[in-house]
Amino acid sequence: MVNATENKEKFIKIFTENVTREGSKELLEWLEKSTFFTDPSAKSHHGNFDGGLCDHSLKVYYSLKNFVQMYKSQFPEYEISEESIAIIALLHDLCKVGLYKKGFRNVKNDSTGQWEKKETYEYDDKLGMGHGEGSVYIIQTFMKINRCEALSIRHHMSAYDAAFKGGDNSINVAKSQFPMVTLISMADIWASQFEEETV
Repeated sequence: MVNATENKEKFIKIFTENVTREGSKELLEWLEKSTFFTDPSAKSHHGNFDGGLCDHSLKVYYSLKNFVQMYKSQFPEYEISEESIAIIALLHDLCKVGLYKKGFRNVKNDSTGQWEKKETYEYDDKLGMGHGEGSVYIIQTFMKINRCEALSIRHHMSAYDAAFKGGDNSINVAKSQFPMVTLISMADIWASQFEEETV
């Protein structure tokens, strides 16, 4: 069972210990005032429960650290700062803050044959910028991020991104320049497919 209070404390600890650039305190203050720590990560997939967004972000952070370590074992010259790892992993889904609103739907109970009201989440996008782009936009409202960080967050959805399906080649350009673009995508998939619960 996910403990939202513990996850919030872990997130804040990792963020404050690693992210020190100008504007990071203001970004963290915004996160604490927002619904980030209580929002779900998805409507019906991974982390579709209260606190799922923070839980998913932490799992992606730990997974990304492992993938970076594996990559460095093959390419020891590769360098990426702990600050960049924390920014990319912890903030990759900021576009989901306030994205899902609680609602209800009717579900038929198979054992009784009766219809029952079930709590659910409804998609309510007010930003209208796309997944990765929305997260990059929110972050840059508070602090500057470098090109590697921006492209990694922008393309973390990889082949699941609607732009990629539409023939957008920018992900391949980004991957050829920054290994982190591939590593965050792998970490996001690993965390959402193998480490997360749904309700």
